[in-house]
Amino acid sequence: MAQLIDGKAIAKSIREELKQDIAAMKARYPFFTPHLTIVQVGTREDSTIYVKMKQKAASEAGMAFTLKAFPETVSQVSLMNVVRDLNIDPGVHGILVQLPLPDHIDERQITEAISPSKDVDGFHAVNIGNLTKKSGEPLFLPCTPKGVMHLLESTNVKLEGKRAVVVGRSDIVGSPVFNLLTSKNATVTLCHSRTTNLPEIVRSADVLVVAIGKADFVQGDWIKPGAIVIDVGTNSIPDPTKKSGSRLVGDVDFAAASKVASYITPVPGGVGPMTVAMLMNNTLVSAKRAFEESRTRKIYPLPLELKEPVPSDIDIAMSQTPKAISQIAAEVGLAGGEVELYGENKAKVGLSVLDRLSYRKDGKYVVVTGITPTPLGEGKSTTTIGLVQALGAHLNKAAFACVRQPSQGPTFGIKGGAAGGGYSQVIPMDDFNLHLTGDIHAVTAANNLLAAAIDARMFHENTQSDKAMFNRLCPAKKGVRSFSSVMMKRLEKLGIKKTNPADLTPEEINRFARLDIDPSTITWQRIIDTNDRFLRQITIGQGAAEKGHERQTGFDIAVASECMAVLALATDLKDMRQRLGRMVVASSRGGEPITADDIGIGGALTVLMKDAIKPTLMQTLEGTPVFVHAGPFANIAHGNSSILADRVALKLAGTDGDDMDPGYVITEAGFGADMGMEKFFDIKCRVSGLTPDAVVLVATIRALKMHGGGPEVVAGKPLPGVYTTENLELLERGCANMVKHIQNARKFGLPVVVAINRFTSDTQAEMDVIKKLALEAGAFDAVACEHWAKGGAGAVDLGNAVIKACDQPKDFKLLYDLNLSIEEKIEIICKEIYGADGIDISDEARAKIDTYTKQGFGNLPICMAKTQYSFSHDPTLKGVPTGFRVPIRDVRASVGAGFLYPLLGAMQTMPGLPTRPCFFDVDIEPETGKVVGLF
Repeated sequence: MAQLIDGKAIAKSIREELKQDIAAMKARYPFFTPHLTIVQVGTREDSTIYVKMKQKAASEAGMAFTLKAFPETVSQVSLMNVVRDLNIDPGVHGILVQLPLPDHIDERQITEAISPSKDVDGFHAVNIGNLTKKSGEPLFLPCTPKGVMHLLESTNVKLEGKRAVVVGRSDIVGSPVFNLLTSKNATVTLCHSRTTNLPEIVRSADVLVVAIGKADFVQGDWIKPGAIVIDVGTNSIPDPTKKSGSRLVGDVDFAAASKVASYITPVPGGVGPMTVAMLMNNTLVSAKRAFEESRTRKIYPLPLELKEPVPSDIDIAMSQTPKAISQIAAEVGLAGGEVELYGENKAKVGLSVLDRLSYRKDGKYVVVTGITPTPLGEGKSTTTIGLVQALGAHLNKAAFACVRQPSQGPTFGIKGGAAGGGYSQVIPMDDFNLHLTGDIHAVTAANNLLAAAIDARMFHENTQSDKAMFNRLCPAKKGVRSFSSVMMKRLEKLGIKKTNPADLTPEEINRFARLDIDPSTITWQRIIDTNDRFLRQITIGQGAAEKGHERQTGFDIAVASECMAVLALATDLKDMRQRLGRMVVASSRGGEPITADDIGIGGALTVLMKDAIKPTLMQTLEGTPVFVHAGPFANIAHGNSSILADRVALKLAGTDGDDMDPGYVITEAGFGADMGMEKFFDIKCRVSGLTPDAVVLVATIRALKMHGGGPEVVAGKPLPGVYTTENLELLERGCANMVKHIQNARKFGLPVVVAINRFTSDTQAEMDVIKKLALEAGAFDAVACEHWAKGGAGAVDLGNAVIKACDQPKDFKLLYDLNLSIEEKIEIICKEIYGADGIDISDEARAKIDTYTKQGFGNLPICMAKTQYSFSHDPTLKGVPTGFRVPIRDVRASVGAGFLYPLLGAMQTMPGLPTRPCFFDVDIEPETGKVVGLF
């Protein structure tokens, strides 16, 4: 008699192993949970039974299980959409559509729509196709054939060289089993119901697999003595002795075959239980694969073709062919549903990645800043990109750059593009410097909608009675008045607890409907992303219908808008909604702050900016990832890219165990360390709660010589010789500026690496002077870099220094306590960071401080608005000026963004165009559409 192959026992053993495997993974990685989702259409009894079996098996193994049940009438399109959503859901590892489907549904289209990487049934053409290829590697084997092979392996009979016969050629069982046996080097014959001389062929089989769907089809005398018989069939036949009136039998006459075969599977209890076990196994395989892929973060660098002399920035950028941004996304571990493509070279990244990777410990966090800027330039952006290229393309680290989106103001004005330079750039640089994904346009639209709403509200309040205003604000719809959700915020602020407009008293109607804005207190201006000095002060309301409502106002540049600052400091969509709603635009005549939500517009502003909240993914010249997000003015706002971009990058660069190396997030702070770095710490890190690991301070010998008293640099004239020849005395005097910045950074408790952006004329003796003075000032290291001319290869030493610095002990701390008075906080910054003797507050600024304190804004951090060209308020004072006091001429509030900004000196919020703007050089080649002269 044949030995029974107990599929039920083997399947139980496999499920127990799966359970233990999953438990072991979860013990090490608590977040690890394989997830199977089954899509069921209709209520067929047999399908429901099968689904429940799979659900039970998943639950017992420790897997998550989801059933997506739909009525028989569900449409093909709806079902396709469900499959698409499951494909891009990184939390789902296995998708199974329970068959059969109703006649109006195309089964082939539905099953082929399932991603091959989640096709745990193993039916997708990609998986079946790879199964048939000798060198193919299917992601999954079909469950039943995979179970058949496990049953054969349980006999310990060597399949190589054996003659095997498969009866049944279905795509589900027969054909896959044929290919699996062939891969084990058996000699296989595939038969079917129309095969001639079938009994004779079956008698030749050492191994017989039958899956033809006919009860007792294969007779005992067909079977070769000693053969192994795997009976896949499950057929119901009448049996009056059974309570149900029927019993299950296989495709093989079991009673007769078991007297001849050496091994045989029973029906039921043979192949059937294995199918479910293999489905669970495939789901675990998928979950492990997804887990490993999310941890791999393998960057495939783009090669650089270095040329001497170094061509123009845009020529270099245009000569490089970028990788598809979808490839970049896959390399860094982003899931399909987290990436929204904007063409081939840029994409928005959904914030859901933060939830998916919430279990990860953040990667290393490095801020790049600079010495006090000079017209000679320090190359801070270039260093940021070069450092990331070095870490990612040369040191095999997961490395991300986080930079601001450049404004078109400087791009077409005096500064030019901001993509970096030389062989360390963000590409495509024309996309980067122009519209990108439209975030600045969204900010402009939101800002200007609010500006229009302010003037419209004042106009209507001045021309209508309380009752008329109220009736228009809460119009009756089908005889019923109601408050919108934003109006409920206004009522709450006023202390009115009524929710029915009909219940308000005349006095409450007056308080609700009349904001009573004092025009002289309006701080909100319109914006445009263009340098236009003639919009700094304008008169509005000069149309005939607005006669008597004229007022003086002006335009700011788009990146100076509080909407932009809010975008950069928001921590999620809900937080952005709250910040936009609480932006203060004016005061009432009674001295109460008037917010965007008072005007009823906070929700609309959020809708306009809902896509802008997602960071934009791009790449460097060497194919390493870059997040571009937000562009707050570094003079007026805090001058840093967004918290969200940094958070996303830190999670993608993060770790989930000791066996995973941390990645690096290099974020750039605008202007010198006294500006962008101080605001990065005291504003951005205070809001985000993120703790930096190191500071990179960028300097050049030329700029330091200027701070040492070198001659003025005039555009169009040759560079004075002192900047291209060795002059140690001048350099040493100028290094005082670098030393002060190092000391300032050390006050925040972090290690500092000085990056010396090297030019060909710089001498080793000059390099030695900088390094000596930097180390004496407390820097962890000072490293020469040549990334402008050599790309990432020129910043490898800097990369290694940063890696070591990030492993140093740190004691991160902020400069001041928020509970101090506004004046005290301003004074601390001026004395500790700028080196001033004190501050002088104008009467206007004093009045504003008193107002903000009374309105409850005194505990906000301070965002100093001053020149970037000096530690002081005076741009002519180079080096490290002393003996000066800082004049505070005004203080303004960005309550939504969450800071107060004192204005020092003659700061402008709208730049002007120079005599020869950069736009003279920008053009396009009509034949190719190629942008030229952008930088």
